[in-house]
Amino acid sequence: MLKRRRFKQQLTLQDRLSAWVKQVKEDAASLPPGPERDALLKKARQAELANHLHDWVKSPGLEPPK
Repeated sequence: MLKRRRFKQQLTLQDRLSAWVKQVKEDAASLPPGPERDALLKKARQAELANHLHDWVKSPGLEPPK
């Protein structure tokens, strides 16, 4: 049986998602309007929402979204 190669991430998931969102938005800006660009922007919005929800869940007071 093969052993899994495990390593610790240097950045948190939120940091990696934020960097990915920034890169995807730059890539989408270089594309002409169309379904491919829309799909990239949709994925970026979903990742931003995931980051926002994570921050909300981890907040000490669990305040409702604004």
